[in-house]
Amino acid sequence: MDIHNYMHALGREARAASRLVAAASTDAKNQALLAMAAAIRAQREQLLQANARDLAEARAAGLEAALIDRLTLTDKGIDAMAEGLEQVAALPDPVGEITDVKRRPSGIQVGKMRVPLGVIGIIYEARPNVTADAAALCLKSGNAAILRGGKEALHCNQAIAACVRAGLKAAHLPETAVQVVDTTDRAAVGELITMPQFVDVIVPRGGKGLIERISNDARVPVIKHLDGNCHVYVDSDADPAKVVPIVENAKTQRYGTCNTAESLLVAASVAERFLPDIGRALASHGVEMRACPTALPLLRGAGIDGRLLVEARDADWHEEYLAPIIAVKVVSGLDAAIMHINACSSGHTEAIVTENYSHAMRFLREVDSASVMVNASTRFADGFEYGLGAEIGISTDKIHARGPVGLEGLTSQKWIVFGNGEIRR
Repeated sequence: MDIHNYMHALGREARAASRLVAAASTDAKNQALLAMAAAIRAQREQLLQANARDLAEARAAGLEAALIDRLTLTDKGIDAMAEGLEQVAALPDPVGEITDVKRRPSGIQVGKMRVPLGVIGIIYEARPNVTADAAALCLKSGNAAILRGGKEALHCNQAIAACVRAGLKAAHLPETAVQVVDTTDRAAVGELITMPQFVDVIVPRGGKGLIERISNDARVPVIKHLDGNCHVYVDSDADPAKVVPIVENAKTQRYGTCNTAESLLVAASVAERFLPDIGRALASHGVEMRACPTALPLLRGAGIDGRLLVEARDADWHEEYLAPIIAVKVVSGLDAAIMHINACSSGHTEAIVTENYSHAMRFLREVDSASVMVNASTRFADGFEYGLGAEIGISTDKIHARGPVGLEGLTSQKWIVFGNGEIRR
């Protein structure tokens, strides 16, 4: 295969389709999304069989546990994909929305209209559900998409892509509005990120190495986050009934996700009270705790298996483990917690457990991350949980889109002017 010619052909088709999708009615887009959801449910067995092939090949290749977890598609996952498509169909269509109209002294009215970005290239590893999520969000926001999934999920991605094409066809929309790259040649990624004549923005979803490479080499804008070193801070005024459930869920509900807590901070005034219970809860899941010199003896005194207790190194405060490992540090209080998070966090998601309103509001204002939470697990930092229907990814950038990127994040605004014959004098 001539990768250059193949990718440029995809780009030309996507650019042509983007103009048709941008002009498509809300009803047509919703019809396509609902038809995709129906096709995914109808093709459940075929999707599971395709995923089983991917999993067998991944295990044979020695893929690590976190990637296997991301790759696995279950009955529940298929239902969630279909439900995500239906939820996006139920969301308001942002395209064409006019806001902030103001009359100027000249007589003209000036406002803004929300418009699609155009063609979105999405590069992702392992997770097959991204194919459906990306198709849904790009279509509803009036964009065309070129999707390049990881080789690990090739069979499942192709099966999901067939459902997406069936939905587009049912709504009389161009099937080229969502194209899945059908080669695993890495040169395809290099082409996709250097085609500004066809692609308007790139969204990478995957490991830090992939995202760094794309960010360095891309010739089109990139919406990204590099990693997810998320923190939970247990404040001096934390409710004892909330502490262990929040920390335990934030760390152990899933290990291989970017919104999993990787660092735990505990105020010194309550460390002796809370750390033993937290430690025992984490130890019950086999979580290794890399603790500071103050936290370590408190955890050792809680009857925890010593093999799960390790003295933390400086590098641990910056680490995204994607594994049953967490860094634990006792801090003097709120000021020290905020300072530590802003210095060590990746800017993804942070949570405080507290009943002190002033502390909660300071944490919300002063912690410089894309999602900041009070008395909730970091695992809620997700487009589905935020009511976006699904998400195209998480952005830790501060320009255009930040946090879970849904429909609005895949659109822009242009200035519009209404006049009645006014001329500038």
